[in-house]
Amino acid sequence: MSTSVAVLTDLVDLVRSGAARLGPAQQTRLVLVDGPAGSGKSSLAAQLGTALPAQVVHMDDLYPGWQGLVDGIDRLGKQIIDPLQFGALARFQRYDWERGEYAEWHEVPAEPVLVVEGCGAGARRFDPVTTLLIWVEADDALRLRRGLARDGEAVRAEWMRWMADEASIYAAEETRDRADVRLDGFGSVVNLGRADGLR
Repeated sequence: MSTSVAVLTDLVDLVRSGAARLGPAQQTRLVLVDGPAGSGKSSLAAQLGTALPAQVVHMDDLYPGWQGLVDGIDRLGKQIIDPLQFGALARFQRYDWERGEYAEWHEVPAEPVLVVEGCGAGARRFDPVTTLLIWVEADDALRLRRGLARDGEAVRAEWMRWMADEASIYAAEETRDRADVRLDGFGSVVNLGRADGLR
């Protein structure tokens, strides 16, 4: 997925005009890009990272494998968002999916803008420090096709379990309804949510 220049420009404007809420001096604008797997979050986050500019953290580096969705959300809070909020060193240990173990550590410095993308990134607990919550959605069939094209047919069962797990979390968190902006899996605006002025 690649969103249009017009939509990307408006998203950047929303971030820059929004209040910085993360950090002891509220110096960081936190942008959360959430939505079900295969919807296009990573592509959008890459565009935002370049356009803002911003550092980008991928939740895929935080989940400890296919059954680690909840653990990944907890790690986002404990290792990145909470330390940044209180002026401490934020760092996470990347999970290596191929080896099935944790690998090297990565520091996340307190920069003007931080983009976090991935399933569960928009958990309600992060609302007080979030500048913009973006939801990206696509129908299940398209998402599954994208996922299997990337990961291979051998992981179909894992993908199906993941889709069920994320659906449960999204229902509990009401992430889609809480989003400031909703985009479809092709980068078009679906709904403005709490934001306005987006083309």
